[in-house]
Formats: sequence, structure tokens, C-alpha cells
Amino acid sequence: MRLTLCSLLCVAMATGIYACGGNQTDSELRYEFSTETVPREYIVRYAGYHGNEARACLLSGALAGLPCAWRAVRRDNPAAQHPSDFDLLRLAFNCTPALTAEATRRLLASDAVRSVTPQRRVTRTLHGFGPADEDVELPRWHSRRSFSHAPIVSGGLGAGVRPAPTQITSALQADVLWSVGFSGRGVRVSVFDTGLAAGHGHFKRGRVKERSNWTNEKTLDDGLGHGTFVAGVIASYRDCLGFAPDADLYIFRVFTNAQVSYTSWFLDAFNYAMLRRIHVINLSIGGPDFLDRPFVDKVWELTSNGVVLVSAIGNDGPLYGTLNNPADQMDVVGVGGIDFDDRVARFSSRGMTTWELPDGYGRLKPDIVTYGAGMRGSGLRETCRALSGTSVASPVVAGAVALLYSAVLHRGPVINPASIKQALLASARRLPDANMFEQGHGKLDLLRAYQLLRAYKPQASLSPSYIDFTDCPYMWPYCSQPMYFTGLPVVVNVTILNGMSVAGRIRGEPLWIDGQNGRLLTVSATHSELLWPWSGWLALQLGVAEAGADFDGVAEGWLNFTVETVGAGVGEETSTELSLPVRVRIAPRPPRSRRLLWDQFHSLRYPSGYFPRDNLRVKLDPLDWHGDHPHTNFRDLYGRLRSAGYFVEVAGRPLTCYNASNYGALLLVDTEEEFFPEEVAKLGRDVAAGLSVLVLADWYNTSVMRRVRFFDENTRQWWVPDTGGANVPALNDLLGQFGVALGDRVLDGEFRLGDRLVAFSSGCDIAKFPDDGRVLTAALADEGHQLMQAGGAKSRLEVRAPVLGFAHAGSQPVRPGTGRIAVLGDSNCADSAHQLADCYWLVAAMLHFATAARLPAFADGFQTWKSAGVPPSPLPMRMEGSRLRLHSRVLLPSAPDQIDAASPRRRHRPLPACPTPSPCRRVAAEAAGDSKRPAFRAASLALLPEDRVPLPPDRLSAESLESAIRNRQQTAAAPIDRAFRLFALSCTLLAAAGLLAFAASRCRRRLSRRARPGLAPGALVRSASAGIDQPLLFSGAARAGLQKGSGIF
Repeated sequence: MRLTLCSLLCVAMATGIYACGGNQTDSELRYEFSTETVPREYIVRYAGYHGNEARACLLSGALAGLPCAWRAVRRDNPAAQHPSDFDLLRLAFNCTPALTAEATRRLLASDAVRSVTPQRRVTRTLHGFGPADEDVELPRWHSRRSFSHAPIVSGGLGAGVRPAPTQITSALQADVLWSVGFSGRGVRVSVFDTGLAAGHGHFKRGRVKERSNWTNEKTLDDGLGHGTFVAGVIASYRDCLGFAPDADLYIFRVFTNAQVSYTSWFLDAFNYAMLRRIHVINLSIGGPDFLDRPFVDKVWELTSNGVVLVSAIGNDGPLYGTLNNPADQMDVVGVGGIDFDDRVARFSSRGMTTWELPDGYGRLKPDIVTYGAGMRGSGLRETCRALSGTSVASPVVAGAVALLYSAVLHRGPVINPASIKQALLASARRLPDANMFEQGHGKLDLLRAYQLLRAYKPQASLSPSYIDFTDCPYMWPYCSQPMYFTGLPVVVNVTILNGMSVAGRIRGEPLWIDGQNGRLLTVSATHSELLWPWSGWLALQLGVAEAGADFDGVAEGWLNFTVETVGAGVGEETSTELSLPVRVRIAPRPPRSRRLLWDQFHSLRYPSGYFPRDNLRVKLDPLDWHGDHPHTNFRDLYGRLRSAGYFVEVAGRPLTCYNASNYGALLLVDTEEEFFPEEVAKLGRDVAAGLSVLVLADWYNTSVMRRVRFFDENTRQWWVPDTGGANVPALNDLLGQFGVALGDRVLDGEFRLGDRLVAFSSGCDIAKFPDDGRVLTAALADEGHQLMQAGGAKSRLEVRAPVLGFAHAGSQPVRPGTGRIAVLGDSNCADSAHQLADCYWLVAAMLHFATAARLPAFADGFQTWKSAGVPPSPLPMRMEGSRLRLHSRVLLPSAPDQIDAASPRRRHRPLPACPTPSPCRRVAAEAAGDSKRPAFRAASLALLPEDRVPLPPDRLSAESLESAIRNRQQTAAAPIDRAFRLFALSCTLLAAAGLLAFAASRCRRRLSRRARPGLAPGALVRSASAGIDQPLLFSGAARAGLQKGSGIF
């Protein structure tokens, strides 16, 4: 199953502590999400745009004679009168799955039809909780993700962080651009959200050019407040200010008051935005489904038509691998969030992108970060409120882009999605303590971006602009482990931004130039055939040559290539010569016992299939979508392994492609993919030659899989998982040759190893093990038994089952040189996503056994499998009707569910050939010339000379901007000067008053010697603290001050 995109709506933070025009709300909000595929509704996309009659003819011709009813759904929205590139097809109840497949086949047989995909629906639920001064719960996506993070404190006074500024626009210096005449005028900005009320007082009269409704409700107003907030951050002109108050706003209401939206609504709205020639779109939405082709393709179409898309990167931090689409696309500006202490917000999603897994490595995202915690913006009742989330950071950047755009509108097509993004990235301020997958290029710098755009010369650029494995922490994880001879090539994916034209290409082949010790590196590069729209990718593979086997030091070089336009460009420039400097740390080859091979090839995740969560306790997060990679949800485990002295290499190809003699252990962690028969055979040979295997498994039970089907309560449709938490039947095929098999029990609970507690969450039991292998038998709850019970009170069934085992592989007595097997039936304790308590120490102990043949001390009391007398446990069978074969790279699409013993290869695809990348052409640095040597620095852009910089109609120059900046600094300093002068005057007056009081007291004492009156109210007494006489009419606070010895002013 593939679920639709969900909104990245933010969670409100303490809102009662900042003044905003004299009033402010103090409610807090939380959002929950659920997503469904709508049954019997399909989006039929065409190869071009057609009118209503033409599309009706296409459908009628393709579906003529279909023995079930169908109709094209009428779309009542502003785009209905214009040609469209899709129809929404609804099939009748009598359309069986076979007839639905026949309808799809007929449609796809037409040259006019591009694709047929299910319609998707997203439901969003808003809840209020807690007073305004309480801690804030992190945002959750209860339909697909829910992480147990510690609360974060709202950005208020006393919270330990710098309080939010009164105006976010001042914090980012938008008022400097306002002072020189730029305010968004002439820029058309659209907000895709929950709508906006007519005549809202925070927006200038006439600036809201159009409000359109794309939902099935008959209203244009915002019943929730999120759309109002987002629009206010972009264009409010009073109280809580927006960045571009004179921009033309186009409000697209794509969510109902019941917080429901559909993919088709977005597609129609996107088409209409292109008709309206929108410049900038803010999308505070997102989801993990980068394979939702109608949506992704439409985003590409938007940017190819010159629309700048700004989108929230996601609220699923601090976990890595949680980027959301469309913000993770190369052509979109993906925005993360920081607090007002310039620290990456805990809720902000982290990279890498997971499109490229398991073959390679993800791209750099987010692109940029800006303030998104405790942000103030417009409320429904023309008040101000504070919200947090990347959906708040996104309109900050969208508003800044609108402001920048208005300052360079006169430059025409030179300003495009690529050039805007290039200026944002090149001008960003890097945060000192965050890595590239947390902050992207750094914090938004509005004024530097303006200066770059003003003198921008159409060109291509790179993101990141350099590769430096010695630059920590920014270049994590590349800087976390040195390279060495025989190590797997390290893949670095670089995004190419092409501001010269919407389509481009790399001319010829890249050239590698050896710098210092560069000859010790092996270098190959692959790249996009076509850079479109405005962008493409370059994959650099780096390894160490045999000459560097004993080298310990740094090697450098750089990759040169040329990007050229395809078709018409936006200016005179038709090509850009680019250089990517590379610096790596090389170490001598580590011993075999310290090298680990992490199997990434057999990890599958959503999308494209329905791969369920590993921890069944997490009821509201049905999907496994984080990549199961050592640099995403297993990042903390990777860090512990590196700290323990292990070297981790990631295998993105079948096990047949690796020389096992280089590695001490193979790590099989939460694998969902099947294994090729050739892999099974090779692993047997490798273990016999000394390779050890460590397995972290998960649950697999077909009855439970049916029980945890994804259920749409609105459409009453079930979606069956493609596998369990792990593909245990496939693991049993692989491990059976060593006398190891995993069972189908689903167990939950905890047990002790020595003085440590181990959380076991929805794991499986060990059903078979070598007789002399050591196993731990623990008392755990049978979670599968509980899940299978009907509603109401559910009884707990406790069972004793083996869950942890250590064994020497091979026959007994053990032949010297054979490997070892260590098995744990659960991976959740090593997975940061839904971790109850970590077990990194246990994984380290298992690895010590696997690589050094030393049984951990806590296992001394373990029984052997033979003496444990474990009763037989059923082995799991593969799920009948599973769709795994449709998403597998091992199984044939037509493969049967069960293995055919007579002809097992009928299930498998041919074993793919192992990749042999072609090395780049290379020359020595001396041949290239020192003038060609690039610098290791953040992104920079080639700019036009000052005398060629085009000026706007009012002739604003660079001097105007510099003058405005100086004026701002002087204005900011003026209150300090005034305060100092007032302080000095106060001191003078106090000194004078003290002298007068002293003189008066001497006079009174002289008079008191002549008379002895009683002490009357209001008389004077001496204050030891102030040194002068004070009246007796003190307040309580004043008395407290005197008691503390502090002066009262």
C-alpha cells in the first residue's frame, strides 16, 4: 500500500508570554493524521492537457464494453473550465478486482494515458491541550509515525533559551529591504492550506487577490487557523508582521474544516496555480511517499514552469532518515527548523534522503534552516499566536523568497527556481555544532541572499559544494570513519543546480585531478543524463588504491566537469565549468576482526510496499519508512560501534558481490527482502571460511499480519502487510544450513542479563539452534495471543521461550577457522525509532563473541540448546497473497507465495551482475595548473561585475542597501545611547539629592538637640543600606529590598 502525503502541521507552543498588538491567544494545539487509499477511485493521467469533451471521449473509447459501471467524477472548482491532464475515475461496486485490473489494462494500452494510480485521502485531527505555559509535546503523525521524545520547553522566558523576538521579520532583517523600497510588490504567492477569511485585518486591502476552494465544502474561510497563520507569516502588515506585506496572495483552500484532503484536489489546484502564473508556492505539507507519482510529477511540472516551491522538511526529528516529500526533491527548497538560540529544533526532520537506498547513499537535505520554534503569526480573530514546526519555518522562507523576488523582478527569467535556491544556499550561515543532514547549508541570511541575487550571473552550482571527510561535525557521517584499502567505495551524492536553463546536461565525462596524495584514491562518477527541472545528481564513488594500503594521512583532489544548457537558456551563459574539491582521511587497513559488513540490500521500507512497524505496541505508526540504515534510524548503534573500534561498511548489493575474507562479521538487521539461492550458498562457504553472522530479527506471524492490516474506517478497506517486522521465512532459508531457525511467536516484555534490563518489543523466538549452542530462555508475554483476541479485556499469556543465542557454526567438534552465529529475536532495542531502552551494549557483546570467539560473562549461565529442552515451535510460513513480489528485487513479479521444492528458481529473478564502476579520467595537479585548484569552502556564486549589475527601475544601488544597513545599526544603537545618557543623568540627580538630604539631616539633628518631640508617622529614619534617611512609608517589596541590603531607586 502507498499512503498519501500528510500535512506537516505544527504544534503550538507557549503563546501567552509575548505582546502582540495588545492581545494574544494562549491555546496549544496538537495534530493527528490518518491516511487512506480511496477504493474504486483512480487518477487517470494523460500525456497532455485536454478539454472536458476530449477526456470524456478518451475514457469512453478505452472502457467501452467494460461489464461494470464507471464515471468520471465531476470536479467543481476553478480549474474545471480549463483543460486538464487527469481525470478522477470512479468504478461501481460491481467492479470486481479482476474487472478493475482489466479497466487499468485498457487505459494503459492507450498512448494518451500516462498512468493510473489510486486516489488518496488524508485526514487531519486537531486537539487542544494544556495551558500556555506548559512544556510542549513534540508533533506526531499518528497514522504513520509516533516517537517517544522527551518534551521540549517552549521558547518562553525562563525556558533556558533566548526568547522569541517581537517580530520575526526584524530578526531576519527584512525591514532593511523594506527601507529601500522592497516589500513583495509584484510577486504572486500562493498558500496551499486551510483557507483565509475575507477581510482579515492583518492583510492590506487588495493584497489578497483570490481565494479559491478545492474541497467539497462550500466555504472559503479558514475554520482551523493554520492557513491564516501561514499566510500571515508571509504577508501580514500589522501586529505580527510578515515578510512581503505587498505581495499578491492567492489562497488555495485544499483542506476541509474536517481536515480532509485528496490528491486530486492538489493536482487541480497545482494546475490552476500555473494558469495564474504564480511565482512562489508555500507547501507546509509532506509525507514519506516519494513514489506517489501523480504528486511528484506535478511538482516537477510546477518548477519546470518557473514556480519556486518552498516546503517543510518534516516534524519527525530528531530521528534521521525522516525527510518528507516534496521537500526532499532536488528542485524544491526543503526547509528545516531552528530555535532562537540557533540550534536545530528537536522536531525538525533529519536527512539523508531515502530515495537512493539501498543501492547508494542519500542526498543532502534539508536545504536550509530558519526559525520555526515559538514563531508568532496571525490568528483567526486578528490576534497573534505562537506555533512551532517546520510548517512554520517553511512560510518564513517562502515570505523571504517573495521579498527577494520583488527586489529582482526586473531581472526577468534570470530569477528562477534554481537561481533562487542557489542564492539561498550560498548565502546561508552555517551553524557550528550541527551536521549537514541536520542543517543543510545553514541558517537563512536574507540580506546576503539579496546581494547575491542582485548580481547573480546564470550558472550551475553544487550542493554540497565540497567533500571533506576531515570536516567534523558538518560532514558527518563521512568524517566519522576513515577510508582504507579493500574497503567498499564510499558514495557521495551531490545535487547539481542549473540556473542557466530548465534543462541541462553534463558535457563529456568528468575529469579527476590528483591533488596531494590524490593518486592513492580510486574515483568513479555517474550522473543524470538530463538535468531537469533545473537540477540533477552526481554520484561520486571513492575508494583507496592498493598503493594506499599502509598510508596514514590525507588525500586530496578535485573533480572537474562542465554543465551546459539544453535548448534555450535564461541568459547569455550556456555553460559552467564546475570543480568539486575532495579531501579524505586514509588509514591503514584494519584487521578483519574489526571490520563489519552491514547488509543494506535486503532492507525494504515504505514506499513502495506496506511494510509494517517493527514494534506492535506503537499502534498509530503502521509503516516502516526510515530506511533501516546505519546512518538513519540505526545511527546511534553505528556511533556505538565506531566508539568500540569497529569499522562499518554498508553493502547495497547482493552478498555475492563482496569478499567475505575482509570482514569479521556480517550484520543482518531487520531484513525484509528475500535472498537469492546463490547468496545462501555463498554465505555457507563464507562462514566455513571464518565469517561470523549477527542477526537482529523481528516478528513474523501470518495471523498477526492479517490482524494488523491497515484499515480505513471511512472506506472499510483492508491492506495486508507485505511481510512482518522482518522476513523470518527468508532468514530461515538463509540460516537453516547452520542449524538455526526462528519461530512465529510474537513476544513482548523484558528480561535481565546480569544487572542490565533488556526490552524485548514484538520480537520472535528461536525455534531451532545447534545442540551445543548457548541460549537464553526468558519469560515474556505472547503478544500475538493478545492481538488475536477480540475487543474488550484481553488476557495475558506468559510463555518461556529462547530469544538470544550464541553458537559456533558447523559440525562438532568445531572445525578451527569457522565462523560463529549470534542471534537476537528483536531489533527494536537497537532502533532509535521506537526504542524503549537501548541494547547497544548487548549488540557489542554479541559482536565480541562473533569476532573474537569470546562468550560474554552474562552468558556463562546460559543452557545449551540440547539441555534446555525447548519444546518444538512452529516455523512461520510465507503469507498467502503477499504482494512482496511486486516490490522485491529478488522475486519475480509472478512468483508463487511458497517455495516449489522441485524448481525453487522459478521464484527468483536472475542474480544481477556486480557493479564495476568505470574510473574517471585523471591527470596530475601539475598538468592541470595551480590556478585550477578549487578551495574547500561553503557554496559561492560567480557574480556580475558591479558595472554590469542591472538596477531596478528606481535605481536602487548597492550603496543604498549599505546605507540602509548602517541606518539600521545606528537605529539599533540609538536606544542604547539614550539609555546611557538617562542613566548618567539619573546618577547626577541622585548624587545631588543625596547631598541635599545630608545637609537637611544635619540641620534636623541640630534642631533635635533643642526639642524632644515624639516620632510621628512620616518622619525620617536612617537606612543602613542606602546611607541616607528614608521615609517610613515603605511597601513590602521595599522592605525586602532594605533587608537584603539593596538600594531603592
